Amino acid sequence: MRTWYENPKWLRVRQSALRRDKYMDMERKRYGIAKQAEVVHHIFPKDEFPEYAYEMWNLISLTRETHNQMHDRDMDTLSEKGIELLRRTCRKLGKEIPPQYREKKTRRRKEIRSGYYYD
Repeated sequence: MRTWYENPKWLRVRQSALRRDKYMDMERKRYGIAKQAEVVHHIFPKDEFPEYAYEMWNLISLTRETHNQMHDRDMDTLSEKGIELLRRTCRKLGKEIPPQYREKKTRRRKEIRSGYYYD
């Protein structure tokens, strides 16, 4: 039995993503660093969002090192860096950020001190 990553459709889409990105780590390229990509990362994790698994806009070419920085392997979730990439992608495409990846807003209590409100 083949794994998901041995699926012929995935192999074709993966190759297309690497070609599109000219086999370069696109995250490092943002900072002017040229490194050859080895893997293709799902910005929206394929386990949570299977409907986006083959979408080109959801794929980015990365080195193994950068790809490992996108994941918290202990918790099997996206790392803060991976979540930030997901948020940037949503803003760029005008997509809504999924609730589990929205920034947590904290509310501070207003205190009254000598007639003034402080946040």
